[in-house]
Amino acid sequence: MQPIHLENVQKNYFLDKVQVSALKGINLRIDAGEFTVIAGPSGSGKTTILNLIGCVDTASSGKVVVGGKETGALTEKQLTDLRLHTIGFIFQSFNLIPVLNVVDNVEFPLLLQNKQSPKERRDQVMRFIDRVGLTQYAQHRPSELSGGQRQRVAIARALVTKPQIVLADEPTANLDSVTGQTIIDLMKEINATEKTTFLFSTHDHSIMNQARRIIRLHDGRIQE
Repeated sequence: MQPIHLENVQKNYFLDKVQVSALKGINLRIDAGEFTVIAGPSGSGKTTILNLIGCVDTASSGKVVVGGKETGALTEKQLTDLRLHTIGFIFQSFNLIPVLNVVDNVEFPLLLQNKQSPKERRDQVMRFIDRVGLTQYAQHRPSELSGGQRQRVAIARALVTKPQIVLADEPTANLDSVTGQTIIDLMKEINATEKTTFLFSTHDHSIMNQARRIIRLHDGRIQE
């Protein structure tokens, strides 16, 4: 099964009245269980691809299929359901809720799913907080954490629902090398045990070195 399939995808933006082509005819297939990196310089289209796959943006033309569903044909509710039940997204800017502590931030997607009892939910949350090494900070709010700690909260939140696909935009950008390697090891373990599909946008060579496939972008096109 191919959980991700992009067919002749183009994405255009307008800056003032000038059209900018962020993606120029992208064809891409990602198989279930892949651990894949999209690499390329800033402005090459890496984040745009993740946003299209993550259903936070729409293509100007072409077809984007995620989890067997063509995203362009889905209603807003169906897109929300796809994001909630199929995709975990690790944003470069964390996107944590400032008034919630670590536990509540990580628990938030499980609350939206509403599939578990409160005890099951809390047990699962604490397992993932422990796996990213933040148990002692569980009651802290984002403003009380370092950038690297906030990134680890965001990673726990993305993984806690055990999604079919995890999209990670520069997941180690705010981490020191030791913490970054710990996070990569955790993702590789989940990739191996849960067969979760991981797709990264990164400049980090330590992630590239451990990826099974590297897709190189330049000026909105796949180079290799």
